[in-house]
Amino acid sequence: MPTLFIIFGLRFFFYSNEHLPIHIHVRNADGEAKFEVEDVKLVSNKGLKNKDVALAQSLIEENKEIIISKWHEYHGK
Repeated sequence: MPTLFIIFGLRFFFYSNEHLPIHIHVRNADGEAKFEVEDVKLVSNKGLKNKDVALAQSLIEENKEIIISKWHEYHGK
């Protein structure tokens, strides 16, 4: 389960057996959410507060190229 980064208590990571479309999971003490990355959008949320979802979405937008690059590096193209 590779972690890409941890910012403001939010952990951004992939599971080792992921599938397309490119997506990332975000977890904190409250729960976990899943976002598609190429056209950033929330796919599911299990417990994250709205402010944390908004922060995570903003951070994914800002780091989209890095996330996509790391996805291809880890999972292949």
